[in-house]
Amino acid sequence: MQIFNPIYLLTGTLSILLLASSCQKDDPVVYEVNPQDILSPTAGKIKEKSPEQFVAVLHANLFGTPISVNDQVEVERLLRSTGDKRLTWELIVSSYMNDPNVQLPDNLIMQQDLDGFVVEAYNRFYFRPPSQIELEWWRDYLTNNPNVSSELVYLAFATSDEYFFY
Repeated sequence: MQIFNPIYLLTGTLSILLLASSCQKDDPVVYEVNPQDILSPTAGKIKEKSPEQFVAVLHANLFGTPISVNDQVEVERLLRSTGDKRLTWELIVSSYMNDPNVQLPDNLIMQQDLDGFVVEAYNRFYFRPPSQIELEWWRDYLTNNPNVSSELVYLAFATSDEYFFY
């Protein structure tokens, strides 16, 4: 009988040893990371600005001066007379950007200090500093798109969703 053949015994023994040793569980890896609550920087901004607030803050941000009463009444009348508020706001922001008295940083200065420009824009429009990921995104975007002017960046900030809330 061939059951006790040394080759079969050796092969069978090695097979059993391999099966027994290959099915072991590894110990779980623990990285010891502290749990963190992740919130958007805008999580606390839940109240929408009224048209009066929007116009007053926008004018102060772009011109560095408070808006006159006559100008504010005129802009508020325009906002109340149209159905698409968002489009009207964008048109108002665009018309302010075309005003020769608007205070925009020089594009050359913006390119020389991207981080400073982005931090200043966040503080000016959102009343908060940018998060690290926001700062890195803007730095990368402005570096890879040198034709983007400070006017376009300010336009983006002034028409963003976050700017409509406080």
